[in-house]
Amino acid sequence: MASPLLANLYLHYVLDVWVNSWRKKKARGDVMIVRYADDFVMGFQHREEAEAFRQELAERLGQFGLELHPDKTRLIEFGRYAVVRRKKRGQGKPETFDFLGFTHACGKNHKNGRFEVKRRTMAKRVRKKLQEIKQQLKRRRHESTATQAKWLQSVVRGYFQYHAIPGNWKVLDSFRRAVLRLWRRTLRRRSQRSHWTWQKFYERLAPAIPWPRIIHPYPLERFAAKHPR
Repeated sequence: MASPLLANLYLHYVLDVWVNSWRKKKARGDVMIVRYADDFVMGFQHREEAEAFRQELAERLGQFGLELHPDKTRLIEFGRYAVVRRKKRGQGKPETFDFLGFTHACGKNHKNGRFEVKRRTMAKRVRKKLQEIKQQLKRRRHESTATQAKWLQSVVRGYFQYHAIPGNWKVLDSFRRAVLRLWRRTLRRRSQRSHWTWQKFYERLAPAIPWPRIIHPYPLERFAAKHPR
């Protein structure tokens, strides 16, 4: 099995360089690509170019013994004009797509009403992480409350470090409350005479778990900082 570094270098020449060449030679509209390892998303201004590219991409990868994942590869209408166009055709809301642990959807900025890509942590990722925490708490049931608190602080803080992006606060807050419920349930199962009522738990232990705080900037702000004009 190739290392992630070698795989990244391999795809750079198989995919990135080729996409750039295709864009210059065959595209009339804008073409963009965002890739992380072997997972990538592409955007096309014109649908016919997206369809043509998809066909040529399959052929390109086939030359190197690679193929597109049939369940993850799809063409969707997305962007600032997708909502209006689909509404005129009597269709529903634009489809969403998952990338790097987040579900991306078409939306509007609640302050200025402009188009905005809404990003939320994928629901199945949240469920998976909570299930992991639940199992770990079972194993740590007889540890001291202070030890459990220190461990949970680290877990929640690490989770927020990646997922604390603009527009994702409600998901983070729901995640924190779910963690608190799991922790209290673990403490109460230590004894049938558990004294951890909700009020006492929230007063004494809940403050130990970090509150969600958005720490990442919007993508355009990050790009402007790294690539100033």
